[in-house]
Amino acid sequence: MRNEERRERLKAALLDAAERTIAESGLPALKARDLAKDVGCALGAIYTVFPDLDALILAVNLRTLALFDRAITAVRIAPEPEGAATPAERDAAVETLVRLAVAYLHFAAANPARWRALFQHRVTHALPDWYLVEQVRLFRYIEAPLRVLRPDLGERERALLARSLFSATHGLVSLGLDEKLMVLSEPVLRGQIEIVVGALGRGLAEG
Repeated sequence: MRNEERRERLKAALLDAAERTIAESGLPALKARDLAKDVGCALGAIYTVFPDLDALILAVNLRTLALFDRAITAVRIAPEPEGAATPAERDAAVETLVRLAVAYLHFAAANPARWRALFQHRVTHALPDWYLVEQVRLFRYIEAPLRVLRPDLGERERALLARSLFSATHGLVSLGLDEKLMVLSEPVLRGQIEIVVGALGRGLAEG
């Protein structure tokens, strides 16, 4: 087997093992020495395929973002109108925002350790471009209904508003699922998200 093939196999094995550890036990459980033992390689071999543990964690998080992407593409998205939006089309855009927020809740509740790892990991250097591109792409799902609700906003303003709406939803989900603070049942939390995100969406539609 050629060296490049061995490197690719080792990289895939390390990525699978790290993903499994994070999904089952959370990010704090991920240790380089345990990973090496799990895949049967020397500790130093990890750094022949990943520059550091940060890069490996980002690669796992990218898989998590892809999993989330598949979850939200299943959400029924209201089509954008060709001209000025009617009241019914604005209502549909609000419902899209609510459905996206609920999908986020379901994903977090179904994949708690993987979801937390997205936010627990603090890199010691700038995020790579490929990771930032994926993050931006996911925000496009929120920006689409915002174009219906606030056609007056420029692209930059709309992108910032999408991040603000995500932050509001993420805050509700984080607090609601945090066992140390105020854990809520998923149906109760869903109801609160529908109320809050729905109110925000209707306020944007009226603004």
